[in-house]
Amino acid sequence: MFKHYSVLEEEVLEGMNIKQEGIYVDCTVGGGGHAERIASRLNEKGLLVAIDQDKEALEAAEQRLQPFKDRTLFIHANFRQIEEQLASRQIGSVDGILFDLGVSSPQLDHSERGFSYQHDAKLDMRMDRDQSLDAREIVNDWSYNRLVKIFFSYGEEKFSKQIARKIESTRQKKRIDTTFELVEIIKEAIPAPARRKGGHPAKRVFQALRIAVNDELSAFNDALHQAARVVDRNGRIAVITFQSLEDRICKQAFKKWSTAKPVPRNLPVIPEDHKAPFKLANKKPIMPSEHELGDNRRSRSAKLRIAEKIEQWNEDFTYEEGWKKS
Repeated sequence: MFKHYSVLEEEVLEGMNIKQEGIYVDCTVGGGGHAERIASRLNEKGLLVAIDQDKEALEAAEQRLQPFKDRTLFIHANFRQIEEQLASRQIGSVDGILFDLGVSSPQLDHSERGFSYQHDAKLDMRMDRDQSLDAREIVNDWSYNRLVKIFFSYGEEKFSKQIARKIESTRQKKRIDTTFELVEIIKEAIPAPARRKGGHPAKRVFQALRIAVNDELSAFNDALHQAARVVDRNGRIAVITFQSLEDRICKQAFKKWSTAKPVPRNLPVIPEDHKAPFKLANKKPIMPSEHELGDNRRSRSAKLRIAEKIEQWNEDFTYEEGWKKS
């Protein structure tokens, strides 16, 4: 069963300022927790567009949102296709867009998905099972230099070289097929004193592999800019992140979008193309309450950022992240 605890539910609903007849997009519908709350606030003229690249999640959301099926549109797609998917359904603009990033509880808890270092399973980590690239291919076929790059860039793992070297020597003897095989390799590569602090020694490498398999950072950066174009004036974009790389993309993009371009002193009025297209709804990220942390330990790293569109989108405000695809 696909059961997922939706973090910061009340804060998302309040921050998105739901209008009864509005059009809203949940780009990562998952188990449908946020989507159900949004749909419940819409009337028969409103519409919720529920997107997910995970078929199991989408099917679970459809079951959960049966009472609101008359106002919900389900789409199996990667959220980096948001503009294309909306345009193909003659939806030109929307009133709000939600991103709830990271891996869901069912994906972690269902061992066969291969996301978790806590369960033994085949290395997989694909959010969309229809795609060919999985974690097993990366671990066994990508070069030493490429592994070092993703472990360091996506996992911020300071022992990236040692781990990549250990993987390289191990796979020369036999292919690395399971999560526990990889965990043991990581443990052997990391010095004993370092293994005893900072959480599970495989956490950062598993995060890096998941990001690489699903091209998460590039996909999010693409989708965030598409969201900026399709959200209507006075509409809001809400983003929940669970790790620093995603949060940095969101934070820096929102900062750029909400900062007007410098204007020459001799101009009496601010030109339209210099006006900031967004304003921040919350200057600091919204964090889970103590009560929520008590109910769901996995929400401890969640951060919610919200921006409201106030002017026409200008491509000059495009934010280009410093990292590159592996």
